[in-house]
Amino acid sequence: MKIGFYGFGSIGKTIARVALSRGHDVVSVVDVDERIVGRDVGEVLGVGSMGVKITKDVSELELADVVIHATGSYLDKTFNQIASVVRMGIDVVSTCETLAYPYYRYPILSIRLDQLARENGVVVIGTGINPGLLLDTLVVVVAASIPTVKGIRAVRSVDAARRRESFRRKIGVGEDPRIVLEKLSKGMITGHVGYAESVHLIALAGDLQLDKVIEGQEPVVAEENIDSGGVMVEKGLNKGIKGFGAGYVKEREVIKLEFHAYVGAPEFEEIEIIGEEHTVKWRSTGTHGDLGTAAVILNVAEKIRYLEPGLRLMTDLLPFKIRFLTK
Repeated sequence: MKIGFYGFGSIGKTIARVALSRGHDVVSVVDVDERIVGRDVGEVLGVGSMGVKITKDVSELELADVVIHATGSYLDKTFNQIASVVRMGIDVVSTCETLAYPYYRYPILSIRLDQLARENGVVVIGTGINPGLLLDTLVVVVAASIPTVKGIRAVRSVDAARRRESFRRKIGVGEDPRIVLEKLSKGMITGHVGYAESVHLIALAGDLQLDKVIEGQEPVVAEENIDSGGVMVEKGLNKGIKGFGAGYVKEREVIKLEFHAYVGAPEFEEIEIIGEEHTVKWRSTGTHGDLGTAAVILNVAEKIRYLEPGLRLMTDLLPFKIRFLTK
């Protein structure tokens, strides 16, 4: 494929490197960072000159078969960017977390984007490692073997010391926990984005009408001095976050998803499907966040031509449905 990139931060660059290793061509890159605008893409990636310059000119994306969009987490901030590519008649795969299930936070923008994509004969889809795979799509796959599902519990745990510095900043590592709480409440840092989106994707896969969805996250205070992988956190300061999303039918919690991201955390994903007759538990040894994101984004991009035009969800790629017990 000929791939264009709208946004070339750390995730965009990681996806580009994996794309090149898969034999795809990077034909255009758009970014606003003055430190890289005008530079050769290959030189920025450290692979030698490629003859493609990074630009602010969005029209350069017309060269691409598909555009990887990686600039922000919230659809209201990224809508115009995505729409500009859609109007060129080019498919878009985005890392925007709220685009994984945009109907929850942005119902009007979702309808507008779906209509625009249909009018221009293209597909728009939001995905990634989480939301996109580990706490939603994979949950649906694991649940496929259970005849009737009473409840779902899933946890992802990552050691923030193994993640990039920008990730640690957005979860407030090393800061006063009270300040982290304030920053989270004011949107100055995001923590993890996508708890509710993952809950809704799972519910959609089972045609489950949720009565309410709640989500929240809080700092994790270091109980002693920590030095993990060269990342140091003093006792009493914030070492990361724990958060959750939960979906209810009446007052019964049917879906519960948790994300733990702090310095020194164990690395794993665990999915428990509670069936009417038996329960299945699946557990991994952990998934690399950035490389996992790159793999998922490119896997979806390589299949996007098989989807019908419009705003699509990861559940559109799955052959499985969940049968929930709602009594």
